[in-house]
Amino acid sequence: MSDRPEGEQTTAKPSAPTMSTYAPVERASVRSLLQQPRYRRLRNRALLAVGVGLVVGFLVRDWRVGVTAAVVAAILDTVYRARSSSTVPAWRRASVAERRTEAQLRKLERNGYRTLHARAIPGSEAQIDHLVVGPTGVYAVDSEKWDKRLPVRVQMGKKLFHGPFDMKPRLTEAKWEASQASELISKAYGREVSVVPSLAIYGPPVPWKIMTIRGVDVYEGGRARKWITKRERALTDAEIDRLYEIAAQVLPARYGEG
Repeated sequence: MSDRPEGEQTTAKPSAPTMSTYAPVERASVRSLLQQPRYRRLRNRALLAVGVGLVVGFLVRDWRVGVTAAVVAAILDTVYRARSSSTVPAWRRASVAERRTEAQLRKLERNGYRTLHARAIPGSEAQIDHLVVGPTGVYAVDSEKWDKRLPVRVQMGKKLFHGPFDMKPRLTEAKWEASQASELISKAYGREVSVVPSLAIYGPPVPWKIMTIRGVDVYEGGRARKWITKRERALTDAEIDRLYEIAAQVLPARYGEG
């Protein structure tokens, strides 16, 4: 998984004491205000409304209809922007595939499963999208949104392809992430804990239910919940709680807990 950009750090240089402790105040100009994102959106919305109003008013030869059309255009633009934007930075938002998997895993909570999302592998840029701890064991699920126009196929049970693209690097990455999680959790727990890796694929049809390829379980994204619950019980409630606590500590949240 790709990492997100971190904030730039600056090193303050010591400066000589000054007579005043007040910083100079910059006066905002109309031009600088118009360059801010909020005002650019308002400006663009106003231009859109005026343009629609003029065109409609000219076509129907009625300025009142033009004004109405301008108001409607402004309202529609406002609604569209509200639905397509978020106060959360784009790099912190989960992908569509991750949200779909998360919705499935949320339904497992009533059955004693606990889930951590977007967990970083310390010392690397890798990320486990979902780490699940429950009665049947510990699982690492990476959610993948692939182009639905390209078929998913496997060769000789060892090579996974998405159209012409060999997905070996993605399988290797998923397996490595799970092995790192297993190592970290086992060390803190005091005994070996296996973390089962998987790829949950959304988009193109996957022509099998569940297939293990290069040590990674691969399946259509909608099967994530069944993939986890189909196994026999392996952990007690106390073990689940303890492993969940350990996992939360050794696999930090990629974007903070907030």
